[in-house]
Amino acid sequence: MRRILVTLILLLMFASPLPAYATSSVTLEATYTSGLENGWAKVERYRDTSSGFAAEAYPPGGVGDQTGQTQRLFGGVAEPHSSRFLLYQAPGALTGSKPVPVLLVHGANQTADQAWANPNVLGANGCGSSSCPSTGLMQYLDGRGYKVFAIGFPHKTGDGYYWSEQIGDAVKLIKAETGASQVDVVGWSKGAFNARMYVSSLRRSWGTAYAGDVRRLILVGGPNKGFDWGFRHGWSHDFAIYPQCGGSLDAPAPHTAMVCYGLWYDETQLSYEGTAFPGGRQMLYRWDDVYPLPTTEQDWYTTYYGGQGYYTSGRGIQYSIDQGSLVQPLIDAGVPASVPVYELCGNSPTMPLLHNEHTGPSDGAVFVASCTNTAGIANRAASATLPLNHLQLGWNSGAEAQVASWLG
Repeated sequence: MRRILVTLILLLMFASPLPAYATSSVTLEATYTSGLENGWAKVERYRDTSSGFAAEAYPPGGVGDQTGQTQRLFGGVAEPHSSRFLLYQAPGALTGSKPVPVLLVHGANQTADQAWANPNVLGANGCGSSSCPSTGLMQYLDGRGYKVFAIGFPHKTGDGYYWSEQIGDAVKLIKAETGASQVDVVGWSKGAFNARMYVSSLRRSWGTAYAGDVRRLILVGGPNKGFDWGFRHGWSHDFAIYPQCGGSLDAPAPHTAMVCYGLWYDETQLSYEGTAFPGGRQMLYRWDDVYPLPTTEQDWYTTYYGGQGYYTSGRGIQYSIDQGSLVQPLIDAGVPASVPVYELCGNSPTMPLLHNEHTGPSDGAVFVASCTNTAGIANRAASATLPLNHLQLGWNSGAEAQVASWLG
């Protein structure tokens, strides 16, 4: 269960090939309209043919592999190429009464099913509560006349540059499908961070600039000024990650080596310093000058600042930040004033079975001060902080009502 919960934070069968359409860099590979689970009416699989996409490394041991419906939609491939993505349609995606379509963007280690259509996919506690609903924001908005779409990514903790480019692809595809000139985008956690990258035109040289096609951007539990949760409480997380200690989580560890049952194990590829968790590294930011570190936790100093601890070893958060954090570049790029931004945050660190973030006001994973941060946002239209944890923000009825009110 700990694996399920952390995986949520860091946190869709048979197909026939079809011709390319809608955008010059995107090829439609398959369409699914029957046998779909969790209420979706249609799912399409696309490939972005841009030269910049390369195959990403997956965590060892298969912990980051796609499973279930998502694997089937990726053509039965457990570790899809990073250029591929899924575009889901709710039943009323083409017939809803609301004029502006909505794109839902899930976070790390989630799927469109789990995040938006069935929070109970993983059972009790899998959604941040002891009881989880079997329908989500997709059904909530669809039932109110919204034209709802959702994107699904191949790599669960993939490079934000890739996710951002595919979010732009999805917006263009939705415009072509519906005839709308703009799309409302709702991003959750990592999805919020990468959706903001798209509208800020934070991209590689081969990437696509923002096309002015987002009407409103709603950031749910977004780490707008990053997070340091993994390094702040690294000892507690490591046991669920290192297989030698009995762990199997699809999440990056702050250490490259650790003692399990009296023996040292080197697992760089399971850490922020490896190549399997680029999306997590890109959201790192230091908060030690704002909230004191938990000095009673094992190896707290060497975990955060780097070095050899009693039971762990690593180079610390600054090394990983220097290797590719995008927090400051994202702030510097700036969301244009033409895009009103809405921030939905939680202040209840109550995720069950997890070591919640407790050294400052948080939703259990992201500090409230990070989620509500406005640096680089030219037009923050509204902000709301609800008594919810990070996992509840995507499906709780109060959160759903708040999102709907901002969509208008």
